[in-house]
Amino acid sequence: MPVLKINKLNVVLVLGLVAIIGILVVQFFWTKQAFNNEGKKFSQTVHITLLHVVDRLYKLDNNEFPLKNPINKISNDYYIVNVNNDFDAQVLEYCLKTEFERSNLLTDFEYAIYKCESDEMVYGNYVSFHEKTEKKSSFHFPKQKNLVYYFAIRFPNETSYLIGSLKFWLVLSGILVLVLLIYVYSIFTILQQKKYSELQRDFINNMTHEFKTPLSSILIASNYLAKQESIGADEKLSKYTGIIIDQSNKLNRHIEKVLNTAKSDNAPLALDKREILLVPLINNVIDQIRLKHETLKVRLDFPDEQVKIYADEFHFTNLVYNVIDNSVKYCETLPELVIRFTPEGNTCRLEFVDNGVGIPEKKIAYVFDKFYRIPNSRSNEVNGFGLGLYYVKKICLLHEWRINAFNNKLSGITICLRIPNFI
Repeated sequence: MPVLKINKLNVVLVLGLVAIIGILVVQFFWTKQAFNNEGKKFSQTVHITLLHVVDRLYKLDNNEFPLKNPINKISNDYYIVNVNNDFDAQVLEYCLKTEFERSNLLTDFEYAIYKCESDEMVYGNYVSFHEKTEKKSSFHFPKQKNLVYYFAIRFPNETSYLIGSLKFWLVLSGILVLVLLIYVYSIFTILQQKKYSELQRDFINNMTHEFKTPLSSILIASNYLAKQESIGADEKLSKYTGIIIDQSNKLNRHIEKVLNTAKSDNAPLALDKREILLVPLINNVIDQIRLKHETLKVRLDFPDEQVKIYADEFHFTNLVYNVIDNSVKYCETLPELVIRFTPEGNTCRLEFVDNGVGIPEKKIAYVFDKFYRIPNSRSNEVNGFGLGLYYVKKICLLHEWRINAFNNKLSGITICLRIPNFI
């Protein structure tokens, strides 16, 4: 069975990893495709804008627009425009700036013009829509064959402009990658915690089992000694033997509690739910606890002694025992307890109100945590592993009940159970 669980876990992890890789690959493909589409859109807009520039240059000289396409794209960011007519550099720059602004192509560009007199490309200017400072070109504008009146234009920041156009898309992609990284980190953390939990459970199981063997031998030997006439005749020896037996039984109960808790963590407890009369059950638990704590005072505040709930009798009895025992152990005066039952529509409240030392407000949220013991004046005097209230909460969760703890106004705490569908 464990092998099957491990295989299922591995399959889930592998499928999750494949899904994450698939999402990242698809996201990369979509981003690349969006970048290419934006590049095509940029090229089309530049082409149309340059056609408008050529048209304005021709109209200024009262010439007709040429039938042949005057624009030639040399590379992604480099264009040659054949005007086939003499033109002024300042007029060209003015037309370029105004047409680019009209097309909303607000990215830097630089241009060069072919001079017939010197038979070479003469650098014109670097035009920026965001910066006023002039820049010198580090790009060489090569001369073109078979053209006489033409200019060249280049966009040095085309890539950054396209990335800026995809800002929203890239932000969403970044958020997706971040979410996936958090998911992977969460899975890794969960696996680490699972590993540590299994190590802790194995250690507890091995430790408690190792304790039970010598403890059983101690109990057998102690009970044998207690039956000897010579021990019974000696008051001190009889007393010490009784102490050994009592403390061994107490240690044995603690070990059983640890084992049961570890077992319940490994596999869910099976509940045998049935109708339970609350008052007789609670009175029976009180009688058991009074065998250890004779001074315990308990007052039951129930509207009806025939009140019933639907629960597992064995585990609910242990729940009541743990809550009452915990209240007695953490009381510095004579322990007094009020157990109150309050109907609230289809639900009810079962409250255990004690007069103990209470719990600091900052610590009360941890009172049901496993192995957690609240540091107070009674902690060093009371034996335990911090499992009692952890077990209580576990039983409540299995019954689908709600449980919480809060401090009383004067002293002590109240453990409150909210039980639905009482009878």
